[in-house]
Amino acid sequence: MHLQAFMKEELPSLREALLAPFHSQMTKLEEAMLYSLNGGGKSLRPLLVLAVLKTFGYPTHKGYPAACAVEYLHTYSLIHDDLPAMDNDDYRRGKLTNHKQFDEATAILAGDALQTLAFFALTKLTDDYPAQLGVQLVGLLAQASGKEGMVEGQMQDMLSEHENLQLDQLKALHAKKTGALLHFAIVSGGLLSQVDEETMAILSTFAKHYGIGYQIQNDLQEVLWTDEERGKKSKGDASHEKNTYPSLLGTPGALEALEKERGACLTQLCRLKEKHPTCQIELLQDFVAYLQMDHGKGGQDG
Repeated sequence: MHLQAFMKEELPSLREALLAPFHSQMTKLEEAMLYSLNGGGKSLRPLLVLAVLKTFGYPTHKGYPAACAVEYLHTYSLIHDDLPAMDNDDYRRGKLTNHKQFDEATAILAGDALQTLAFFALTKLTDDYPAQLGVQLVGLLAQASGKEGMVEGQMQDMLSEHENLQLDQLKALHAKKTGALLHFAIVSGGLLSQVDEETMAILSTFAKHYGIGYQIQNDLQEVLWTDEERGKKSKGDASHEKNTYPSLLGTPGALEALEKERGACLTQLCRLKEKHPTCQIELLQDFVAYLQMDHGKGGQDG
């Protein structure tokens, strides 16, 4: 199965699972949470969870709790990133950001609520898996999203605005800020597919290269795409003196680096196929193709 068919098949049920915790008579807090959940992103992270399950022939519905968890967490991070104290963005995916649609306090609380809802979602894994696996995934998501992962990466990004980072430093920063949640999505799919340690190592390496490639693509979109193609106004990272792959390597160098990461991803998928001849890697290959610069327009943040 290829990506477009997979999305058409999975997104309706995934959307239903994402909305299940919300009341029919919504509070203002729930309205703000749903406003950003319904913001028009491509649901890349939850789809990656399900894609790994599909690759190994497991029913995708078994991954819905983890898929919902990573999407709630990602959405919270976008709400908070857009706040005046952070990136101070007015639009995301062609819509007013949460604090512009509601107010700053409501946006903060909506993000807080989505963050906690992510961990509640993982408690639903006990319907299909041992409780120990649910506890393991809670720990992995906390590590990926908190002071060891996404939040620390965001802090490093802020602190380095007036510094010139080296390439290895930039990769380490984005491995936390952007790559950690993508890594969780892919690895959680492997755990839910009950793969062995060697296979998990392949998936982990694939995820690390995918996260770097995704960030390079993100940075290049700031340079090469119009606001309409991106679905939002440029953050102006250069004016904020943020470190990006194009600013460090130049646009041609960043494009070359992106292709290198895509190639590394495909190498890991070949290793996966060698170890598991019956697994279907075409879907994950399509996720790698998504990292090309002519893909993903109109919703870059996934």
